[in-house]
Amino acid sequence: MMMNLFSTFDPCSGNLSLNWISMNLMFLMLPLNFWLIPNNNMIMVNKIIYKIIKELNSNLIYKSSMIMMLSIMMTILMNNMMGLIPYVFTSSSHLVFSLAISLPLWMSFIMFAIIKKTNKMFCHMLPMGTPMILMPFMVMIETISNLIRPGSLAVRLSANMIAGHMIMSLLGKTSGMMLIILMSMFLLLMMFELAVSIIQSYVFMTLTSLYSSEL
Repeated sequence: MMMNLFSTFDPCSGNLSLNWISMNLMFLMLPLNFWLIPNNNMIMVNKIIYKIIKELNSNLIYKSSMIMMLSIMMTILMNNMMGLIPYVFTSSSHLVFSLAISLPLWMSFIMFAIIKKTNKMFCHMLPMGTPMILMPFMVMIETISNLIRPGSLAVRLSANMIAGHMIMSLLGKTSGMMLIILMSMFLLLMMFELAVSIIQSYVFMTLTSLYSSEL
């Protein structure tokens, strides 16, 4: 039972496994006119990006990194949305995908802070007014909190994407009249998963921008 349940998240389904190609399906599904002339899809995406830019302006200190934050959010959002389509592999439910985004970002932030803002980075580990006896513990706590940030970003994204898919997989094991009764619950779960897909991409981008502004 557990093997069948978690097999839906197996990235290797055979010798010629093409599951990870699902990350590029969104670009194949978008019509070419989307990139050439204004249309409803393009207008909607531009409005969303404009709202995100207004949000990032209040979080980011370095405005030049805004295009990177927008790209991260749109990449995660596309992969989350594609995972809602039946028989399409959900790449964002794997730590391989989420860590590949969060870990390089975190390392680049830390390297930038060490090279360009060494004093500010190490002063940030010790809040002003900390008693002398607590200083070693505060440095340890701040160091640990910095080290676990890429892991927390990756686990948060993957865990939230796995949770809803597992519930739908469990409900899909039923049959007969019970399945007909559960159809309304499936529709509610799909709406909930759609909201989770959007929220998780936004949360990932927001937390990343806040981490960068602390350096």
